[in-house]
Amino acid sequence: MTSRPSSGAAVPVLAALLAALPFPAAAAPGADQAAEPPYESPVPPEQRRSVEQTFLTYPEWFLVHSPAEYAAMVADRPAHEFPFVRHIGQLWSSYAAVTAEQRRRQYPANVGYHVMIGVISTSTTAEYAIRSGYENTVGRISWATASGLTPEDRYGAVAAQDYVDFIRKQPWYLYDFKGRLAGLWTGVPALGPDMIRKWERRFALSTEYLVKGVYGKAIELATRAAYEPALLTTEVVAEREPPELPAGSGIRVLRRLDDGRALLELPRYDAFLPAARWLAEHDVRLVDIAGNTSIILVTAWTASERRFEAGQARVLFEQPIITQPGRKRVALVLPVAGLSDFLACAAGRDIQVEHVYDY
Repeated sequence: MTSRPSSGAAVPVLAALLAALPFPAAAAPGADQAAEPPYESPVPPEQRRSVEQTFLTYPEWFLVHSPAEYAAMVADRPAHEFPFVRHIGQLWSSYAAVTAEQRRRQYPANVGYHVMIGVISTSTTAEYAIRSGYENTVGRISWATASGLTPEDRYGAVAAQDYVDFIRKQPWYLYDFKGRLAGLWTGVPALGPDMIRKWERRFALSTEYLVKGVYGKAIELATRAAYEPALLTTEVVAEREPPELPAGSGIRVLRRLDDGRALLELPRYDAFLPAARWLAEHDVRLVDIAGNTSIILVTAWTASERRFEAGQARVLFEQPIITQPGRKRVALVLPVAGLSDFLACAAGRDIQVEHVYDY
């Protein structure tokens, strides 16, 4: 779902800071990586991606995970209960963790990607700080006058979920904020019970949709000027050709390799997980994703009190799911060759796989 915004004036500053960090010029094995024999991936060069991106895509996807938590919560609760400030902390602490892992393993700096993450993380921090301040003052006051959720609250909740469903597949700046703003004023009755709350919500939602709509258009123009369009599919190597594929899976067999393995095309982003899970459940193991055979980052939800025993995987960090007490997110680093086995057995171990960060 990478948004890849242009960072404007922030680019030279962030780039200079990142260039000063002790990253190597080329990838080298990390301290815990065994030396591997030479391997030439059958994935075409234009489809290959550098392994550090499995870590660097996490902050981007947190900006999907966080709105998803918000949308689930506001379906039946007021917006001021959402932990905006704590989510800011989770965003930056996870970014620090994946960057530390990138440096520990001595992967390339990928300054451009860091610049993009810095821009979207900073803008999200500003947004969440403003929303936290507003919801915990004006929002709480209006809520105290209401008998429950208003039609505006419910409209905002539906829009929040629609937005999450959209950004799982497309960049956020392409979302139709203008249409949402129009729908608020033409589709929701302006009169009714709890008038203070109704009109306060109208103001809050209108401001949000208007600001994001204008900012999104600016980011879209800058992105088209600064970045190539992102690939929506990824090529992988499986140990064998899969059985008959289900309709709509997005999986396509490109060719059978001489050694019996198969080169496949899978959808990227949110659709990668169900495709990879289907293959795993049908005993088709992935051994190469976008030219990489070393490691991949996965996040999963499990019970807070559970000590995660991940076999070949290593726990990189853990975060509580603040809106769902008793649950936590665990970020795991595991071998690419172990991904399929992990996906196949996760459900039976009360592990809800959240996302596979497919570079």
